[in-house]
Amino acid sequence: MPLLNSAAAIASEATAWRRHLHRNPELLYEVGDTAAFIVEKLTEFGVDEIVEGIGRSGVVGVIHGKGAGGRAIGLRADMDALPLEEKTGLDWASQRPGQMHACGHDGHMAMLLGAARLLADRRNFSGTVVLIFQPAEEGGAGGKAMIDDGLMERFNIAEVYGMHNYPGIPLGQFAIRSGPIMAATDEFQIIVTGRGGHAAQPHKAIDPVVIGSQIVLAAQTIASRMVSPIDALVVSITEFHAGSTHNIIPDQARLGGTVRSFTPENRDLAEERLKAIATGIAAAQGAKAELRYKRNYPATVNHAEEAVHAADAAIAVAGTDAVDTDFGPWTAAEDFSYMLESRPGAFIMIGNGDSAGLHNAGYDFNDDALPYGISYWVTLAERRLRA
Repeated sequence: MPLLNSAAAIASEATAWRRHLHRNPELLYEVGDTAAFIVEKLTEFGVDEIVEGIGRSGVVGVIHGKGAGGRAIGLRADMDALPLEEKTGLDWASQRPGQMHACGHDGHMAMLLGAARLLADRRNFSGTVVLIFQPAEEGGAGGKAMIDDGLMERFNIAEVYGMHNYPGIPLGQFAIRSGPIMAATDEFQIIVTGRGGHAAQPHKAIDPVVIGSQIVLAAQTIASRMVSPIDALVVSITEFHAGSTHNIIPDQARLGGTVRSFTPENRDLAEERLKAIATGIAAAQGAKAELRYKRNYPATVNHAEEAVHAADAAIAVAGTDAVDTDFGPWTAAEDFSYMLESRPGAFIMIGNGDSAGLHNAGYDFNDDALPYGISYWVTLAERRLRA
């Protein structure tokens, strides 16, 4: 089943949907207009059941195939935009100041809407396709909110699949891997409290700037000396705030940064070592250090069997040479990770061609990718739910 003729036939309509969504971005859970547009289209396509308000503002559409009963699989697209001022100058640029679809969620929705239209028309499967339109991927953990709201149990989802565009992967190509494909993302602050004083008399002070600097350097050994070089771990200190003038040693310094990891063991190790390094260095010089560590999204880990199913569907659409089955892993994070913790499934990348990067004010989703994504979703659903 190569690129579907029916997907190509609705590409212009899908482009119109995508550009409408791009003009009207919304943030986090406040996606009322977006959800209403999704509901309007799903209703128009003859989707059997539409449920709103899952995970506060998510939308779920249900399409039944031939025959009664059977398994259900979930296909997910994210809906929210980013708090960013668009600088593309395109005719379909955002009409909402300070809000922009700079991660391609508009394209993700358009591809899943296209698949919904074809699946509702074809019904060439046995079982149920559950279309998941999720809010608040960009930091709001909307995937977790939908799961906590009973998404998987309510719709009897046995497997769940997601897709994300990737600038730099050529148009018409896909990329996937078994195991960790995207990182867990954590954030931290280190507060170093010393004793302020005159900069000309440092011996009478306990300098948190010097101590903080030593912590910055020592933290680099977590990834380079405490983790196997075969593993991937990122510990980046990206903030250092201290003092207000040239001749005063401050009382306090504040450091901040991020940790990216792919295994629970390395995630735990990074937190433990950051605390030990900060408190140990501070204590050695008569100061105190406090670590405030916040765990955000877990790693996105593809299940082995489902990753094969996803790759096979992509190969059926694009051809063997157009599907990289050993991609990444990528140190960005994605809250589809919560869905993969809840059910077996896989997350795949679709090429966006030579575009600006994600989360960039000059980014735009490549509309030429739409028929490939639509074909992938339809092929995957019909293969996993063979009639």
